[in-house]
Amino acid sequence: IGEFVLTHKAMTIPTQGKIYSINEGNHSKWDAITTQYVQQCKGGPKPYSLRYIGTMVGDVHRTLCYGGVFMYPADSANADGKLRLLYECGPMGMICEEAGGRASFGKGDVRDITPTALHQRSPIFMGSKLDVDAFDAIARK
Repeated sequence: IGEFVLTHKAMTIPTQGKIYSINEGNHSKWDAITTQYVQQCKGGPKPYSLRYIGTMVGDVHRTLCYGGVFMYPADSANADGKLRLLYECGPMGMICEEAGGRASFGKGDVRDITPTALHQRSPIFMGSKLDVDAFDAIARK
């Protein structure tokens, strides 16, 4: 329609969700931390549902609406991650944080990265605060 439409006034992300979003086709390239967290999402008495569209904006929008976590980790093919810090991870991470969620690169908050290059890449884990906290807890071990 050629214009922006406000879909939710004062949008807030649920503190915890039931959905994880990641490209499972890359699972053989993930590190042990990502693999462990995804297994945690799949396990337990109430496993999370996988939903992955393959477009960051669509996946993050769903995550904002229903909670959960969107992940695009670094892997053996993309050691620095695949998404760009300045115009993908940073802006979408800020939106998640403003809605009450978190955005991490696996070793801290995305907003704490000092960019060193225009097209710098970064891993990203963003969404509901408790879900991103759970990933970071595994990463800190």
